[in-house]
Amino acid sequence: MEFDIKDLNLAQKGKHRIEWAGRFMPVLESIKQKFAKEKPLKGVRLSACLHVTSETGNLMEVLKLGGAEVVLTASNPLSTQDDVSAALVKYYKIPVFAIKGENDKTYYQHINQALDVRPHITMDDGADLVSMLHSKRKNQLPDIIGGTEETTTGVIRLKSMAQAKVLSYPVIAVNDAKTKHLFDNRYGTGQSTLDGILRATNILLAGLNFVVVGYGWCGRGVAMRARGAGSLVIICEVDPLKALEAVMDGFQVMPLKDAAKLGDVFVTVTGDKNVIDTRHFSAMKDGAIIANSGHFNVEINIPGLRSLAKKKRLTREFVEEFILEDGRKLYLLADGRLVNLSAAEGHPAMVMDMSFANQALSALHLLNSADKLENKVYGVPTEIDEEIARVKLDTMGIKIDKLSVEQKKYLADWKEGT
Repeated sequence: MEFDIKDLNLAQKGKHRIEWAGRFMPVLESIKQKFAKEKPLKGVRLSACLHVTSETGNLMEVLKLGGAEVVLTASNPLSTQDDVSAALVKYYKIPVFAIKGENDKTYYQHINQALDVRPHITMDDGADLVSMLHSKRKNQLPDIIGGTEETTTGVIRLKSMAQAKVLSYPVIAVNDAKTKHLFDNRYGTGQSTLDGILRATNILLAGLNFVVVGYGWCGRGVAMRARGAGSLVIICEVDPLKALEAVMDGFQVMPLKDAAKLGDVFVTVTGDKNVIDTRHFSAMKDGAIIANSGHFNVEINIPGLRSLAKKKRLTREFVEEFILEDGRKLYLLADGRLVNLSAAEGHPAMVMDMSFANQALSALHLLNSADKLENKVYGVPTEIDEEIARVKLDTMGIKIDKLSVEQKKYLADWKEGT
């Protein structure tokens, strides 16, 4: 079995972490039992480009038990948990191509190695597999049944491809499932982003001006948790509806050029490029901390920051200090990459339980519906979304009401009024 990881000797520690995460993923566990019995993915080759974490390890096990031939590569150079990679190779016999801190050349080499198996299904977190197949490995496109996409950034890229009519196979936007973005993006990103910032810096958030750039579901989560930690939260947005919502939620809202002068901590969660730019760095206070929790580190103009600095150094493991010409010091966390996965462990297993249940069931849906799907971006079928929510509630010991026959009829009948 071909693989490329840091150290196979880390496998035991990684196995323990995978098992620990699995204790908090009961929805995925129920799918695992069904997949292991029925083998619905038998004969399917599946390449996954995801964050290599203990939660992902559980998803890979479920897919393999379901009969799939699975290969895993990292969707971010800094998010890999090397002990998990080792465990997947040694104990689960799953080929992994991922090393924490790998350079760009190795990162794309690993993506190509994951595609060497000629997959039938791709599973992406950022659309890198899709991009590689459509740019440099077009000869493999006829082999593809379909793909899934985990994150907002990837869905944006895929919808752009579909609109330009260059997308060559159907993709399910797992990110758009309600049991994904309402929970993973909000509660997962909210908690794990603050976790990453605190692990990297060990600062006290109470009393600080905390600037959140972007008020989508991830931004909502970060803002909510930062306020809970005692920060004074400022929201920067370009969408008037989201900006209005932030105001109604009780946050200060202002342009980033104004917030740049006030902020102690900045977090980008937009999915766009150069959101924090050189003009913002020039306005920031001495000691400002800058982090990103969007998929790619392009949200922060890092080359621009480097050009403004007369000197830089690593002051802590994930804290790079930039000394500007006027003596001000700015601190960039985790090279601008996902701070929650680079400096911490990413989302808690309890929330990834639903996200990865969506991934597993969406892969099966692709296989069962291959002849019906066009080369478009699809949402997760409503019945899958609702079933995952129902099972999650069951595992939490929570019961809910059901509509009566009369109530169902009333909701479906336009004739009956008051």
